[in-house]
Amino acid sequence: MSRPEIKDDNLYDLLRRGEIAQFNRARRDGAACDLCGADLRGADLREIEPRGLDLSNTYLRQADLRGMDLRETRLEGASIYGAKISGAYFPAELRAEEITLSLLHGTRMRYG
Repeated sequence: MSRPEIKDDNLYDLLRRGEIAQFNRARRDGAACDLCGADLRGADLREIEPRGLDLSNTYLRQADLRGMDLRETRLEGASIYGAKISGAYFPAELRAEEITLSLLHGTRMRYG
């Protein structure tokens, strides 16, 4: 299993600094964003516009995902150990068991 990465990416830096409005604006303006395998531990992501993001293999330990609509977000291989997920929607391809295992044990989520 690969380790989470500290990305050398402007949009990643905005997320880590909590500058969500700037992140969303940059994405709307067409900026490329590479978050695959990124380390987003403890990040408050509630206000990002996740539609179309690829968060494959991303490390979301204790991240705040409450109320997010992740149905059109790629989460294959992501880990959400200890994340706050109340009210979040997940992609239909992710079984409830996969989400629960990742939340409680940190396993990487697999599409089924």
